Amino acid sequence: MSRIQLALNVDDLAAATEFYTRLFGVPPHKVRDGYANFAVTDPPLKLVLIENPGAAERLNHVGVEVPTPGEVTAAQARFTAAGLATRLAEQDLCCHAVQDKVFVSAPEVPHGWWEFYAVTDDDPADEPGAAGSLCGAGCAGTAGTTCCG
Repeated sequence: MSRIQLALNVDDLAAATEFYTRLFGVPPHKVRDGYANFAVTDPPLKLVLIENPGAAERLNHVGVEVPTPGEVTAAQARFTAAGLATRLAEQDLCCHAVQDKVFVSAPEVPHGWWEFYAVTDDDPADEPGAAGSLCGAGCAGTAGTTCCG
């Protein structure tokens, strides 16, 4: 099942996690230092919380989580055929998961892009300082930089 992803900058991760647990009636799927995500079934939503106190914008980025890397490849082909600018990132260690993803340049969204991604390893061995392993500032970049899924 595909689902929309909303990544939010929050001032207080614990308070936000408590609120969204109560709002959606499900516990977080994953919690790490400065990061939490929810895999909500109804409505189909991947909610990502990134502790980023004082962020100018609450919406960090938007995306679509798809079940398989093949669907990422198919989405990229569809976007390219439609004349959209894309960038592929395969086996990207990003916010405590390994993902295949395609970034699509888009107006009117934070940082100018959407990401379509599939998680290929939901619990990799994080290494401090590893490329793509940190959230926050990396998620506030431009297409092709790390992004939290």
